[in-house]
Amino acid sequence: MGILWTIVIGFLAGIIAKFVMPGPNEPSGFILTTILGIVGAFVATFIGQAVGWYGPNQGAGFIGAIVGAVVVLFIYGLIASRRSTTI
Repeated sequence: MGILWTIVIGFLAGIIAKFVMPGPNEPSGFILTTILGIVGAFVATFIGQAVGWYGPNQGAGFIGAIVGAVVVLFIYGLIASRRSTTI
């Protein structure tokens, strides 16, 4: 159930992160934004468990998932801008 909860929270976090951090190099598609939000939630869960903020079967909270999604969107924006300038 923890993975399913992380996916649902990541879905919502990806949508909110897109509104928090819009930009020209950010993903414009709904599916890609959702996937990056889910990846952000998993990253927040992994880092939170490694640092000790969350227990072994505990996922990231909603705010942590949003922060993780914003970080993943920021990294995606850096990679996308680098690709567009070299081609």
